[in-house]
Amino acid sequence: MIKKFGLTLGGLQQKILNLVLIFLLAMIAVFAAVSVYQAKRLSAVVDVAGSEQQQAIKNVSEETMRQVIEGSMAKTNALQAYIADDMFSDVKSDVAALQSLAEGLFEHRENFEPYPAYLPDPADNGRLTAQVLCEEGVDYKQSEDLGIAAHMSETMVAICENSRYLDNCFFGLADGTHLCVDDRAADKFDENGKLQPFPVRERPWYIGALEAGGLWLSGVEVDTYTGKIVVECAAPVYAHGKLIGVVGADMFLDSMSEYISKSSENGGYVCVINNDGQVIFAPENNGVFTAELSDKAGDIRNSPDKELADFVSAALSEQTELRIVNVNGKDYYMSGSPMNTVGWAVVSFIEKDITEQPTQLMLSEYDRINNEAALKFNDGAAHSRQTTLVMIAAILILGTFAALFVADRIVKPVEHMTRRITEISGTDLAFEMEDIYRTDDEIQVLAESFAKLSERTRDYIEQITRITAEKERIGAELELATRIQADMLPNIFPPFPERNDIDIFASMTPAKEVGGDFYDFFLLDDDHLGLVIADVSGKGVPAALFMMMSKIIVSNFAMMGGSPSKVLEQTNKLIRKNNDEEMFVTIWLGVLEISTGKVTAANAGHEYPMLKKADGKFELFRDKHGFVVGGIDGIKYKEYEFTIEKGGTLFLYTDGVAEATNDEEMLFGTDRMLDALNKDPQADPKTLLLNMKKSVDEFVGEAPQFDDITMLGVKLL
Repeated sequence: MIKKFGLTLGGLQQKILNLVLIFLLAMIAVFAAVSVYQAKRLSAVVDVAGSEQQQAIKNVSEETMRQVIEGSMAKTNALQAYIADDMFSDVKSDVAALQSLAEGLFEHRENFEPYPAYLPDPADNGRLTAQVLCEEGVDYKQSEDLGIAAHMSETMVAICENSRYLDNCFFGLADGTHLCVDDRAADKFDENGKLQPFPVRERPWYIGALEAGGLWLSGVEVDTYTGKIVVECAAPVYAHGKLIGVVGADMFLDSMSEYISKSSENGGYVCVINNDGQVIFAPENNGVFTAELSDKAGDIRNSPDKELADFVSAALSEQTELRIVNVNGKDYYMSGSPMNTVGWAVVSFIEKDITEQPTQLMLSEYDRINNEAALKFNDGAAHSRQTTLVMIAAILILGTFAALFVADRIVKPVEHMTRRITEISGTDLAFEMEDIYRTDDEIQVLAESFAKLSERTRDYIEQITRITAEKERIGAELELATRIQADMLPNIFPPFPERNDIDIFASMTPAKEVGGDFYDFFLLDDDHLGLVIADVSGKGVPAALFMMMSKIIVSNFAMMGGSPSKVLEQTNKLIRKNNDEEMFVTIWLGVLEISTGKVTAANAGHEYPMLKKADGKFELFRDKHGFVVGGIDGIKYKEYEFTIEKGGTLFLYTDGVAEATNDEEMLFGTDRMLDALNKDPQADPKTLLLNMKKSVDEFVGEAPQFDDITMLGVKLL
């Protein structure tokens, strides 16, 4: 035995030291093996939990985003189409009003002296004025029709001033003269100050309106004077079977073009497709649609890309559900809504990859949190191993139990977390913090991240639930409005069961949830029956409100004993007082003397009635028309009289009957109406109305109902 540095080598002391050293080495090896095993187990648990959570995040996020896009895009697209369609409907109503006014003037031209009309004056540039243009070689002073047409000048100026969409309108006469209203008088002259000729009868709107035989809308064109993009609306004017000319207006689409161009700022796109399948408005570089003028654009419905062609065809005819359409190898979410007035469609679309970006960002953030947690965990584990190795010689047993305790403390929260994540399904999407996760280390950080993500997911679902509830509320209110409106009209038949000298039946079928037509009938005394049928401009809720107000006003004035003309004049005066929205209503009002069959009536721009004698067939009664109620202050209305024979029938209706349109854009028309009535001319009013509705439905087929359909029949027994 040798002593060195106070230690006996080869003796018992060395053996004890060797034993301790061997034991320490064995304990270190065992601890190392246990540590490696626990680390691998923990890593596997975290990997499984991370994969399951990532898949859960992806599934919930993608489904939530799809539902949000489906609700938001479809609703927004329908609203955009409704607003745009309302614009075209207003313009068509304005042109129809000009057509009605022009026909009334020329059918009674003998009652009017020629009104002065003037050539353009550059000094009037920037101010709305009526101006005369003419074709090459035509002397406007020799025109026999221009002086009559000039009576419309102030009305045309008023229409432009009060319209939200028009800043010009015109009346092109068949003799080559042209009356127009705009604020660009200086543009009518060339660079030498000479007034340029205007080829009236060669203009597309003139030719198009004559070929259409009624209201006509052009495609997207370039305005002659401003170079801006426009859509032209025109209608022919006939008097006593002779063509007088064509009235119309230009609708500038700058605001629509600008709105479409800016739609890409929100990540999605909006475009407009006309009834020929041509893209007329689309943002640049959208990857799908390219806008071109009508004479250059192709029909997308003939595109070799069948998915896109089928979608555009559907969007032009109906509100589409959210679809995934593949174009040029990319998937897009698309939703389309038709504009029924012009047959166009608004299409909203967004690249599917863009909608998935929130999911990818969420998963990336999740990975970042996991990686940070893993780094912190690894750093902590390395520090713990170093500390354990330093202290193992002095506190071997305590160190062993401490290591096991720490390992157990780490594994249990993760196992509990994994089990809770696995249980998440269905409506149970909540992951809450529990005391077992509050370890003040990476486990707590990971659990807090899961809890925050769960809370955001539930918020998304609550938002979707609120949106769905709001949609159901609006639907319920519209349904209630429909019932209220129906209750406002007489709906109990027969209305006078105690009387055997008259038979009455009426019906109103709105084009939308609520309508703008109305009818009414009421006994003024035992021998006089008031009859009313009317059609309010526009559709939907605004028209319904205006309809209810108009019905009450007409009924009140009529019950006060006024003549039909006075009732219409009083109604016009009262409506004009508070008519900031410039709405109007056509009204036919008559008083039937039951004992004699004499009818005293006045017509404010409404459809011609149809009359059947006792032993004859129904014929169109071309009565005297006045201007619409609510259009102009101070209008006077003329009365006229006719007689319903005993056994004769009077049939009243709104333009929704005559203008019912089928898939081929053909109108039902008055000739088909007379055919429907004369199939059984001796029938009672209810049967007559049912026959008429059946004929209209068979003619229209699957085409959507464009306007309210309202009818009233009165038979003198």
